[in-house]
Amino acid sequence: MSTPPLVAGTAKVPATGLAATVRVPGTSANLGPGFDSLGLAVALYDTLSVETLDDDGRLEFDLRGEGADEVPRDEGHLAVKAMDLAFARLGYRRGGLKITAENVLPHGRGLGSSASVIVAAITLANALVDPADAQDRAWVLQLASEMEGHPDNVAPAIFGAMAISWQEGEDFRSVRVAPAEAITPVVAIPAVEVKTEMARGMLPATVPHADAAANAGRTALLVHALANDPSLLLAGTRDYLHQDYRAEAMPASAALVADLRSRGFAAFISGAGPTVMTLAQNQAEAVRVQEAIAEHAQAHAPADGVFWRVLALTVDVDGAKVEVHRR
Repeated sequence: MSTPPLVAGTAKVPATGLAATVRVPGTSANLGPGFDSLGLAVALYDTLSVETLDDDGRLEFDLRGEGADEVPRDEGHLAVKAMDLAFARLGYRRGGLKITAENVLPHGRGLGSSASVIVAAITLANALVDPADAQDRAWVLQLASEMEGHPDNVAPAIFGAMAISWQEGEDFRSVRVAPAEAITPVVAIPAVEVKTEMARGMLPATVPHADAAANAGRTALLVHALANDPSLLLAGTRDYLHQDYRAEAMPASAALVADLRSRGFAAFISGAGPTVMTLAQNQAEAVRVQEAIAEHAQAHAPADGVFWRVLALTVDVDGAKVEVHRR
């Protein structure tokens, strides 16, 4: 998708002196069997702030945290691309902007870092236009899904909790499901990246009908387990469509998932990986999951050289939250 050019003309420009900040949760897509359809928001947040400057089109950046030294500081920044697209759809063009980012989500780890940027930028653009021109969160979902290519990460980033998402023609849709309060996501983040494009490229064009049928049943079970009966999370997170095909690209993550599942924990690859997420039924089980990860790491680190950053999180229930004020 090309970025709309910065041109003068009939397009309006957001008022100078506005400032807005949005906090967006990290997300885990798929949750095992829910390929490209399920996503969960977790309490790990990126923050993006924008201040409108004079109408001269200049860009100023203050980038901190994860990936700050690796992203462009010009029109090539993903946030700028997303804001330009959003402004254009709203009948605006950007003037000068100061962009400040506090990034916590690691890049290329399967925790929705790109979705977070896209959702944040579109939300900010929508917040900076005249109130009469602003759109609702369904519009943010549509545009963010177009940019990301699918809604599984952007939907929970926008709405919080668990999102079930689908596409009807050109329209992206999503419904929000509140997981049981006791469920505690535990993430094990390795210090290596796996590009989503590469992970997708490893998937076959077709799968056996039996696998597709089994996956449909597990996805339905997972929704029930998350909302009503966490004791079924292990069975509900069994995947037949993508994880086995991608295992070669992330062998350490695949081995950790297998180990945790053999111990009865609902572990899976988060998004395209290589982060491993486990849905613990409660905080007590989350402690046991962390102990199991530590044991696995101690036994395997000399061989695979992979070390894990382990975090016990909560489910975010609010999604993207934005504040606007005039300086």
